[in-house]
Amino acid sequence: MNTLLEKAIAEITKLPESEQEAFAAWVLEELASERRWDEVFAKSADILALLADEALAEHRMGKTQLLDPDDL
Repeated sequence: MNTLLEKAIAEITKLPESEQEAFAAWVLEELASERRWDEVFAKSADILALLADEALAEHRMGKTQLLDPDDL
């Protein structure tokens, strides 16, 4: 365990038990969410590459325009 994580856990242990439980549940859900996103992106790599190729082709054909953040 690294120093920053040790420091965070030391602070968490100072919280009331109910807050520790809530924090632990949140961390576990975030980790599970990250794993789900990793799986989704891994499965969609071919589709994303195809979409990127299509976007680049459209750009080369002059079918795109610059995005002006002030116009959003």
